[in-house]
Amino acid sequence: MRLLVKQCAPLTSIFFRDAAMKLLLTFIAKEFKHILRDPRTLLILFGMPIIQIFLFGFALSTEVKNANIAILDETHDEASRLLTERLQASEYFTIVRTIQTSKDIEQVFRTGSAKLVVVFPAGFRESLLHTNRTSVQLIADASDPNVATTLVNYATAIINDYQQGLQFNRKLPYSIVVEPRMLYNPQMEGSYNFVPGVMAVVLMLICVLMTSISIVREKELSTMEILLVSPMQPRIVLIAKMIPYLVLSMGIVTMILLLSVFVLHVPIRGSVLLLFIESFLFVVVCLAIGLIISNFTNTQVVAMLVALMAMMLPTVMLSGFMFPIENFPLPIKFISNILPSKWYFFAVKNIMIKGLPFSGVLQETAVLFGMAVLFMVVGVRTFKTRLS
Repeated sequence: MRLLVKQCAPLTSIFFRDAAMKLLLTFIAKEFKHILRDPRTLLILFGMPIIQIFLFGFALSTEVKNANIAILDETHDEASRLLTERLQASEYFTIVRTIQTSKDIEQVFRTGSAKLVVVFPAGFRESLLHTNRTSVQLIADASDPNVATTLVNYATAIINDYQQGLQFNRKLPYSIVVEPRMLYNPQMEGSYNFVPGVMAVVLMLICVLMTSISIVREKELSTMEILLVSPMQPRIVLIAKMIPYLVLSMGIVTMILLLSVFVLHVPIRGSVLLLFIESFLFVVVCLAIGLIISNFTNTQVVAMLVALMAMMLPTVMLSGFMFPIENFPLPIKFISNILPSKWYFFAVKNIMIKGLPFSGVLQETAVLFGMAVLFMVVGVRTFKTRLS
């Protein structure tokens, strides 16, 4: 009898192992069906990334284009006319008015018809020809200082480019010519910075929010009790709840990258495989955070508010996506360092834009891996197997 039991033991363990695997796959399939038949969930999963990519790629950009400007030309010579044409041909400016006197400048700004006034003084070309020196006055509406500074820089660059191209330009001795060179993003496209940021925001929001809500929903519907008394272990239940969002999140990463390359023309200079590895680690971290939130909340509304306030806002404000971390005071810098979105944002930007290899993102990878292990252990340990 004992011999028979010993011989049947391996077969029994294989049977239960196969049964547990079938049960896990069945539960995962159930979760997929639940997600795919809910239009609101699908809208959040696939609609939000597309909308954010187009918004940040075309609308919400730090670049200033097609800004309305006015021209005050007191000389009306060939040089002022050519320079005016260059300003008009630029994608950054649209000349909407030509004013006659300096008294009209304040009226232009008061009505909001222009953000910048370019003033060509009398004798502009003659001074340039004979003294090799002249001036152009740029008067900007500084009620928005960032826009004013950007417009002045754009106009200054166009004027300097025009000056360098003049055939009759005689350089004075000891003149210093500044020749800036922008690496990785010579066109200064804002989408190069926004795409990694959108990936961090979307994955953080989807994984944390949807995971926490899906688990809390089971509590509200009293189906969590049924799951806990089922033959499946609680850890297997959690894994089955997370795997669908893990798979869908990697699909969202693929969709964002395709939109970035073919719509926004953002290059992927580094390894695509490394990019997916970093995304996988970040998704695991976000799923674990969603699990932790669900362990301490009992309603979907509370879980949603906690996910938005605790993760969404810090990701946007403190990850380096919208504002440079160098400007933060020391306490805020410490908070940004414990945000997984910060490390993922810099890892993606270094891989996509700079083309760095694995050694270049080793620190970010180590931090994300450590956070994934830590948060997953905390989430599993704090999961309540009994409902009060």
